[in-house]
Amino acid sequence: MLRRSKKKDMGSPPWMVTFSDMMTLLLVFFVLLYSLSVLDQEKFRKFMASFQGIGILEHNDQPLEKDKEFDYPVPSNGFDYWEERERTIQEIFDTVQNYIMVNGLDIDIEIRMSDRGVVLEIKDEILFESGKAQLKPEAVQVLSKLSGLLNQLPYTISVEGHTDNRPINTSQFPSNWELSTGRAVSVVRFLAERQGVDPQKFLAVGYGEYHPRAPNDTPENMAKNRRVLIVINAKDPYS
Repeated sequence: MLRRSKKKDMGSPPWMVTFSDMMTLLLVFFVLLYSLSVLDQEKFRKFMASFQGIGILEHNDQPLEKDKEFDYPVPSNGFDYWEERERTIQEIFDTVQNYIMVNGLDIDIEIRMSDRGVVLEIKDEILFESGKAQLKPEAVQVLSKLSGLLNQLPYTISVEGHTDNRPINTSQFPSNWELSTGRAVSVVRFLAERQGVDPQKFLAVGYGEYHPRAPNDTPENMAKNRRVLIVINAKDPYS
């Protein structure tokens, strides 16, 4: 009678070899990461001492005084910073609104809050003739009253000129860039040179036709886009 041969023990399946190699590599990798993350204090001390020895770092055994670590305020967290910003903007807005109402400027000036601070918008027809950058008599009266407020506020002030999209091409104003900038400069120069507001507070900017409030599709909308903004920058105290 023939004997039935025993089956050979084939051992572990072939994929186990690859799997065990991968596990070993992962273990070595994580051990390496851990070793790199642990700072050898003694080596670090010797490393810093070597710099002191060649004069790169000045040796000083005295601890830093806490009140001299920073010479500027650091907000404890982002929420405190934004809450303070909102309070500052609201305080400026209340001050400006009260001044405008008391001095009868609410008809000519629109006031609103923005993320930059407080924005005063003066309609173009009050300030300038069409295509011109010379202040009208009505503008002189409005800006003269407004100068008292701007002189008191401890913030920088951006004066921004805007136009509609009607093209202009004159020797003085080849485009709306020059016209809008010229109008902003006229306002700044009047406030600084004739009303005594510190010129270092001011920034004059011309945006041309490229930041409209409304589509330039009707005469009414085009009139909205012709404007000068006086922006009181709450995030930039003037000193």
